[in-house]
Amino acid sequence: GYPRGRIIEIYGPESSGKTTLAIHAIAEAQKAGGLAAIIDAEHAFDRTYAEKLGVNVDNLWIAQPDNGEQALEIAEQLIRSSAVDIIVIDSVAALTPKAEIEGEMGDNKVGLHARLMSQALRMMTGAISKSNT
Repeated sequence: GYPRGRIIEIYGPESSGKTTLAIHAIAEAQKAGGLAAIIDAEHAFDRTYAEKLGVNVDNLWIAQPDNGEQALEIAEQLIRSSAVDIIVIDSVAALTPKAEIEGEMGDNKVGLHARLMSQALRMMTGAISKSNT
């Protein structure tokens, strides 16, 4: 299992099974009576595939945010509410900052993603520990 009250990052090359592993974690949390959420930043969640891996998609909270800030806001609200037992964000790389989406081609966007993630992790770490999500 995964420790509660912690942020776990699953890292690896493209098509190495990261999403599949995360979906298995959701299925196991549901089997244990827990509630789960997936923040699908890639907009690629496959309900049929998740069902085949044992996820009850009718009892899964699914969000498909428009940008990284929106995704992290949703995650923070879920954490602070203590409404779910596991939150999967798929994927961190797809958490595109709003300024990058709305900016012009060629605009200097260096460090936007890193800054977004740094702020979000600082904000969420304490809340996750307190909520035991």
